[in-house]
Amino acid sequence: MSTNKIAIAVAGAALAGLALAGCSGGTGATGGAYGTTSPRATGGGASATPDGNSLTTAQTSLGTVVVDSAGMAVYVFDKDTKGETASTCTGQCLTYWPPVTTSSTPMLSGVTGTVGTIAGPNGTKQVTLDGLPLYTYGGDQKPGDVTGQGNTGFGAAWWVVGADGAKITKSSAATGSGY
Repeated sequence: MSTNKIAIAVAGAALAGLALAGCSGGTGATGGAYGTTSPRATGGGASATPDGNSLTTAQTSLGTVVVDSAGMAVYVFDKDTKGETASTCTGQCLTYWPPVTTSSTPMLSGVTGTVGTIAGPNGTKQVTLDGLPLYTYGGDQKPGDVTGQGNTGFGAAWWVVGADGAKITKSSAATGSGY
């Protein structure tokens, strides 16, 4: 076996071991930062999230929450600070928590909080609600999913958002583990 094939086999085995280790532990109610959820097949990063030119509300197991133009629940991250000019979610975090981005002022339907934008990744504009950046969660597979609720991946908790811009911190049986 060539040196390259051996290196690839060793790297693959190491990655599989890390994945299995992640499935067996972690901290927090949602399995911590190394849980079992994989990001939604989105193509990666900011371009993966539909343009946030509209924010509306939808009913979920957590009640009425804000959703993006594709109907996916939006979240805020406890590491972000209200009114800052940039998100604290960068790098690999963006793979699991794509920012809600926009190319123009978002249109609102049922959302009463103050909507704005900050500098997003790769020169995009990230949508904010009451001064906090908005994200979707790669583990949510369809409209109505809220599996990122209470997730503690990347060093702080993630929460869905109510129409008034306030984070909703109640738990749901529908929440999942992972990033």
